Formats: sequence, C-alpha cells, structure tokens
Amino acid sequence: MQHAYVPLLGFAAFSGTGKTTLLTQIIPILKLHGLRIGLIKHSHHNFQIDLPGKDSFRLREAGASPVMLVSTHRRAIITEITPEQEPRLDDELKLFDQSELDLILVEGFKAEPFSKIELHRPSLNKPLLYPNDPNIIAIASDVALQTPDMLIQLDINQPEMIAAFILNQFMGHL
Repeated sequence: MQHAYVPLLGFAAFSGTGKTTLLTQIIPILKLHGLRIGLIKHSHHNFQIDLPGKDSFRLREAGASPVMLVSTHRRAIITEITPEQEPRLDDELKLFDQSELDLILVEGFKAEPFSKIELHRPSLNKPLLYPNDPNIIAIASDVALQTPDMLIQLDINQPEMIAAFILNQFMGHL
C-alpha cells in the first residue's frame, strides 16, 4: 500500500463472522498499551451518515461534495463517489489523516494486498480465505484448524490473545 504511512492490519472474514464485535474488544486493549488506532471499514451498503431533512443532507443532495460536518465533538466528511465504483484501500488511505496514528486497522477490503488476520467460524460453512490470500498472517477461529505451520492460530473468543499477537508479533516486527 503506497499511501500507508503507518502499519496497516486487516481483519478479513465473511459477513456475520464477528469482525466489528472483535474489533470493538481489541481496540481498547491496544489503546491501553498506548497505541493510537485509526480504522477504515468497507461497507457494501449505500449508507447514510446524515439524515433526510438535516442541513448537511439537504446541502449534499443539492450537489455539494464533499460536505464537512463539524462540531466540538467530531468531524465527518461526506464525499459522493462518482461514477459509483468499488473503493480501493490505497485510494482511501490518501484521504485518511495518519499523522497522529500508530496503527490502522481495516475491516473488509479482503481482496486487497496487505497484512490481514482471517476470522473464521466453521459453523458458518464458509470457505477459508488463507489458501488464496498470501497476505493472511494469522487466523482466528473458534475451533482448532489444520493450517500450515507458518500461519499463526488465534482464538477468536480471546481478544486479549489477538491484541497480544498484534502488539508482540505484528507491531514488534516493524
């Protein structure tokens, strides 16, 4: 990733595996260790962060793009993507302020070439991703799997274990 100025680690899995739930458990652990964490999440939905009838929605609907909504608490920049196309992670990284981050976690973008932890639950009857993705550096599952020795296995139900892997192996190797 040409525009990744800090380490980038993805969490790749099929929908329903628990990516967001796990990330909400891991992020506070990493923050307790002093890491400043950014996150980029890919969505397959036509999401709205502003609501019909609100000023920012009306201004965007009138044709303004980007629209920046700012308060004393947070900032959101809403940019229409035209023509509609699948976003590429490296293009999004160009727009992502990395200046005060130590690590960017990425949910989704599983087909892109960057380091990832695969999340897998055999009960969902989905195929493993690692055989077709050489960028998967570990797999977190709720059962022991038969995988190559170089692929580290983690317990998806132990966020502390996954955070320790990120801190000691992933960040430690940089």
